[in-house]
Amino acid sequence: MKTQQQWAGYLKGLLKAELSRRDVSYHDLADKLKVIGVEETPENLTNKINRGKFSAIFLVQCLEAIGCKTLRVGEE
Repeated sequence: MKTQQQWAGYLKGLLKAELSRRDVSYHDLADKLKVIGVEETPENLTNKINRGKFSAIFLVQCLEAIGCKTLRVGEE
């Protein structure tokens, strides 16, 4: 059974992997989020994502902003 900290690490890894796949920096992500009406600074994004404790709404906003249409969850 995973702890809350392990779940946070897992979620952080999912989002960071999608950003990496698309070669999107936190600065780029801030710009892309702004286009969909979400105001975040690159510094805030760094802190929020590195903590791994963010809402499902924030996760979906990030995925939408970077053009991610599918997300593989779980181990293969």
